[in-house]
Amino acid sequence: MLNDPLADALSAIKNAERIGKRECIVKPASKLIGRVLKVMQKYEYVEAFEWIDNGKGGIFKVKLKGNINDCNVIKPRYSIKRDEFEKWEARYLPAENFGVLILSTNEGVLSQYEAKEKGIGGRLLAYVY
Repeated sequence: MLNDPLADALSAIKNAERIGKRECIVKPASKLIGRVLKVMQKYEYVEAFEWIDNGKGGIFKVKLKGNINDCNVIKPRYSIKRDEFEKWEARYLPAENFGVLILSTNEGVLSQYEAKEKGIGGRLLAYVY
């Protein structure tokens, strides 16, 4: 039974990385998972991904680079203000400027670097390093 599709997707990616696979299948696909994958692709944690229609909601085929040490969702989805990023980076990331916090904002799914640049806050979704 799927309770959190984003958590299942990140878990599948992390497990595939750990055993050395070059690609991973993420199902079911959703817009949120696609946007999180796009942020991960921008920061070069995954090489590429494509959506495939299987008649049951679709799947993502993700090509891995071998750059992920850990990735997971953040529960509960804490609200974060635009001046609180350092506190949450210290809590979830192993070092300063190492890894990415992914958050949902009113301007879409962004990394903490993009949110800092735009001066906005949001809700924490996940981290990856």
